[in-house]
Amino acid sequence: MMRSLFSAVSGLRTHQTRMDVIGNNVANVNTPGFKSSRVTFQEVFSQTLRGAGSPSGEDIDVRGGTNPMQVGLGVTVGSIDINHSSGNLQPTSRMSDVAIEGKGYFVVRDGVQQAYTRVGAFGTDGDGILVDPEGRKVLGWVLDPATGQLPPQRPDNQIQPIKIALGSEMGAEATSTVTWYRNLNSEAPPGTQQEVPFTVYDSQGGTHAVIITFQKLTPTDPTDPTDPNLNAWGWTASGPAGIAGSGTIKFDTEGKFDSAGSTGNSISFSPAGVDPISLTLDFSKVTQVAGPSTIDTDIIDGHPTGTLESYTFDSKGLISGFYSNGQTRILGQLAIASFPNPSGLQALGKNLYVESNNSGTVDIGEAGTAGRGTVAPSSLEMSNVDLSEEFTQMIITQRGFQANSRIITVSDELLAELVNLKR
Repeated sequence: MMRSLFSAVSGLRTHQTRMDVIGNNVANVNTPGFKSSRVTFQEVFSQTLRGAGSPSGEDIDVRGGTNPMQVGLGVTVGSIDINHSSGNLQPTSRMSDVAIEGKGYFVVRDGVQQAYTRVGAFGTDGDGILVDPEGRKVLGWVLDPATGQLPPQRPDNQIQPIKIALGSEMGAEATSTVTWYRNLNSEAPPGTQQEVPFTVYDSQGGTHAVIITFQKLTPTDPTDPTDPNLNAWGWTASGPAGIAGSGTIKFDTEGKFDSAGSTGNSISFSPAGVDPISLTLDFSKVTQVAGPSTIDTDIIDGHPTGTLESYTFDSKGLISGFYSNGQTRILGQLAIASFPNPSGLQALGKNLYVESNNSGTVDIGEAGTAGRGTVAPSSLEMSNVDLSEEFTQMIITQRGFQANSRIITVSDELLAELVNLKR
């Protein structure tokens, strides 16, 4: 039997495998996060007809060396490699869609097996848990119940499902600090007053109106630089529910706040049916220079109750929740996995990968660290299939298949001639 027949058959098989891979690539050209594959060939073992002969020396009377005579026995698939390069990002309108710009994989778990994916088409289930389209839970770091903060370090043994329960309630928080800023006019005559009203919250989220009245103090001796009323303003608090408090704001010769010369910085009152309210007033941002008196509140903490209305991701994978009371709170953070050899990952289908003996050990950490890519919110990564490359490889593969089929045809004709020798 002619060896060329079997060599050609091996060529047909390997080119068919290559066409199968190309077909799969083209079929998934619009599959989010899909990674294309390629096929490489290598020759199989060659049959040696004659071994190599050693040279006998440089003398004219002896023979030189001879090369080996070998006949190849065909071709086989050398490797099928997955191309893990990033695909282009496509913006979407879904707040739960995320993509990775750069290297890395999201971490998901189906209750038994942990897997890794580049597709961030996430959503929430009936319990508010962040999941992929197949219901696998997306893993990351969640708030520490004791501190209400994310853990300062992000060890991978602390990753767990992330809960984003739209409609969940944020409790009220009483106001405790009022920060002030802007200016009090240094050229204002003594006795000048400036009223600033503002609102604070109690422990149940109820509101209470407070008025602070600032009054330019009259120095006892304007020529005495140590006079406590020089460059000073007094303030008093007023309002319902027995609001009381007063103090003095002192400024230096450059118009900057003088904490040592200032007195009083608190207000307290006791509304009916709620906890007493104690406010600390921070005047460190207030100045006294020539110009209009524009003093006002800068930051007032505390808030009423609210419900979670929406959320978004940032480049570090932090999930920020937006509440109906105007507050924003960190809900969790996505975990990003990386591998020493991503090409060694084993594909499970559905854009999922698991570790293999050659992928290396998974390293889970924050996005944007240790070579991991950053998170792109409201985006999905598209397939990295290059159609022009696939069509070129398709033509080459087709010609290779045709050439091998021609070898079978010619070999058959040669065998037919051999059979006809007896006629």
